[in-house]
Amino acid sequence: MSKQTLKHQITAAIQACLDKKAEQLTVLEMEKGSGAFTDYFVLCSGTNPKQVQAIADEVEVRLKAAGQRPTQVEGYRQGEWILVDYVDFVVHVFSEKARKFYDLERLWKSARRLEPADLEAAPKKRKKTAVKTPTKARKKAKKKRA
Repeated sequence: MSKQTLKHQITAAIQACLDKKAEQLTVLEMEKGSGAFTDYFVLCSGTNPKQVQAIADEVEVRLKAAGQRPTQVEGYRQGEWILVDYVDFVVHVFSEKARKFYDLERLWKSARRLEPADLEAAPKKRKKTAVKTPTKARKKAKKKRA
């Protein structure tokens, strides 16, 4: 999977979480060689088990529409910590209590925290072109006349 496709899918998962009113959204980019089994974690919280399940459901629906299915979903029935595994990234949806208890941000403190905007494509850089300033152009014109 290309890095751009991966970032697009993570952005879709983030938007799904936000649309279901997820709280404390965090994206962690895992370091190479850290022992992590994935490249990114998307972490968020819901206020009750039904909301936690609704957030996980919306992530699955959005990514399924984009042709991506999770390889594993765990913890759905309990609604305390739902893990949705897409291999290259994992979405963790927690209850507030479970989020504090497991504290994945502390566990993976070497991971780089990202903002959702960091995942969006950077605009392509334009080539710099030489532009003559009016004063330079005037000086050249004076030299030609002289």
